[in-house]
Amino acid sequence: MSSAMPAVGTTAPQITLQDADATSVSLSEFRGRWVVLYFYPKDNTPGCTTEALEFTALKTDFAARNAVVVGVSPDSCASHRKFIDKKALDVILLSDPDQAALTPFGAWGEKSMYGKTYMGVVRSSFLIDPEGVIREVWPKVKAKGHAQAVLERLDEVAGG
Repeated sequence: MSSAMPAVGTTAPQITLQDADATSVSLSEFRGRWVVLYFYPKDNTPGCTTEALEFTALKTDFAARNAVVVGVSPDSCASHRKFIDKKALDVILLSDPDQAALTPFGAWGEKSMYGKTYMGVVRSSFLIDPEGVIREVWPKVKAKGHAQAVLERLDEVAGG
């Protein structure tokens, strides 16, 4: 059973997780900037690689709009480091093996594949404004083209 995703207009849950270098990163550290927070199932899988590469390719576009891109998955810090190095990624990846962020953001839920039901990451994204308020929610993301769609939505809500 998944918890509900926070709604547009609500304050984003406060989370602190470790990055690829095992350094603690808190969402509150990004106050004053837009945050694209995306949840993905697993490092080095086709869809997750596509999504991370597309966000990396648009990093300067997001930076020009005062936005930072942060990915979260249950993978370990070491797995994130290998993923970043192997694919030359330039986004922050946070490790959430205990679902400390996945659960409050409603990104941990029931999934099914080949007739089997299991708990896992629901690929989803959140656009958080500089005051920490959620301005957009993408509950079920298709990886290809998503980064561009987020950038376009950022322009709409930020008045860019």
